[in-house]
Amino acid sequence: MKPAFLKRKLLPPGEKSKLKKEQLLLILSGIMLGIGFPPFPMPFPILLFFSFVPYFYVVEKRQTLAGINRATYLTAFVFNVITIYWVGSWQKQADPFLMISGGLLLFANPLFFLIPSTLLYFAGRSLPNRQVIYLLPFFWGAYEYLYMLTELSFPWLTLGNGLANFTAFIQISDAIGVIGLSLLVIYINIFLYKAFTNIKVSKKKFIYYSATAIIIFIVVLGYGFYKFSAFKETNKTIRVGLIQPNLDPWGKWEGGNLNELTQSYISLSQQAVSKGAKLIVWPETALPVFLLDGSYENIVDSIYTFLRKNNVYLITGMPDVRYYFKGDKMPPDVVKGEQENSYYTIYNGILLFAPDSWRVQRYGKIKLVPFGERVPFVDTFPFLGDLIKWGVGISGWNIGRNTANFSMPYLTRQSSNNKIFQSDSIHITSLVCYESIYPYFVTNFVKRGAELITVVTNDSWYGKSSGPYQHKDISILRAVENRRTVIRAANGGISCVIDPLGRTKIQSELFTKTYIVADVSLEDTETFFTKYPFIVPAICSVISICIIGLFIIKKVKKRLKL
Repeated sequence: MKPAFLKRKLLPPGEKSKLKKEQLLLILSGIMLGIGFPPFPMPFPILLFFSFVPYFYVVEKRQTLAGINRATYLTAFVFNVITIYWVGSWQKQADPFLMISGGLLLFANPLFFLIPSTLLYFAGRSLPNRQVIYLLPFFWGAYEYLYMLTELSFPWLTLGNGLANFTAFIQISDAIGVIGLSLLVIYINIFLYKAFTNIKVSKKKFIYYSATAIIIFIVVLGYGFYKFSAFKETNKTIRVGLIQPNLDPWGKWEGGNLNELTQSYISLSQQAVSKGAKLIVWPETALPVFLLDGSYENIVDSIYTFLRKNNVYLITGMPDVRYYFKGDKMPPDVVKGEQENSYYTIYNGILLFAPDSWRVQRYGKIKLVPFGERVPFVDTFPFLGDLIKWGVGISGWNIGRNTANFSMPYLTRQSSNNKIFQSDSIHITSLVCYESIYPYFVTNFVKRGAELITVVTNDSWYGKSSGPYQHKDISILRAVENRRTVIRAANGGISCVIDPLGRTKIQSELFTKTYIVADVSLEDTETFFTKYPFIVPAICSVISICIIGLFIIKKVKKRLKL
């Protein structure tokens, strides 16, 4: 049985022709949205400022909720197919479940775009002013924020993400964040749409709407160019070495010679150290074992030997297991172990090893990929965990609970005797892969004093598709929002250094075994967005809730009159 919004009545020939023209306009909107996103370079992101115009032309003529939502779904579906076609991997090694879930996402994700279009319909039925289209940006912002909060969240297509490579325009995200960028994009679209519909009707209105769109665009660009000239990086820097081993992500989990794998990392790291790196970063799940469970002492020893020999620190993605026994303070999602009164949790983790201490700082990934790393609602419905798994066995991670930053001493040299001494501490946010697409999540760490953002990732699952490029470019927005350098260490690429203005200073090629060494700044000031990140989503949410309330009140009043 089809959902109501997909049902259509039989139409006469004239109406069919009109419907086909409308469908072509909706598809055109979806195409412009899709090619406005990475990996399409500048000037393609400019298309985002025009992409909704055909969609508005169709939607404003539709009076029913089903009609509006059918139009929205078609545009969103085309948009999704162009931008996230890669999620199923579609490689010969790919797990069938990954392919199935990727295919289903293409059909399911557009359904979330019906939230703002439904709110637009509610507004049209609740307010006397028919110019409700001006409220759509707030509805869109509320949807984007709400989507980030759910267990099903996949906010990859947050509209502002498409502007990541429009460096001058995105500087204002240090005040309004990526959702604020989404609002600006839609408002410019609205004014251009109004200008378009008034070309033959009113020259005065055409000029007014066109000028408004241009003024918004120029003001935001002006802010960006001001930031380029006014922002100064601190003199506090550290030289980092980003290691890209380019391992087969499928074969790695099948086992192999762990000593050879470790030595491969150490060999690349030694080359980075020879160029002055003081902090080495390995990618996500660098070694396919629970390194600290006591079974791999020789591997741990070889890592420490390297660190102590070179007096360097290591941040590495790593599967991490924590054991608990009766009487211990345990997280709520512990798993019962084989031994009596024993429990454990496993994390897609990050570890920081120090050359002068056996203490390892640990972080467990908090934002897990739905279905890929954790089955949504598995705590409520445990049987789902047994039904939904995929081949490499990483769909059952626990949710991390620790939101603390890593810390390490800031080492400098005295010019007189070249002696190293500790003068300060560095506080580092370490994110695992997918977590870097959540703006409000990242600000939590920056507020706690993070001076540098590191991302360890493994995008090799998706081959030479749009996915790795999009993931890298989304990190640009985290750099600008918080005015922090972002460094990425990826298994097969893209590893890179992004400065606080969102400029990629250096990056690797996909699927190459290599390393990057660079000096990166350590910033400690907070942007307006970092201090007050929820202003835009709060305004959007309040307006959306008010519209829902008004719609319900009108419905109740109408029924009471009957």
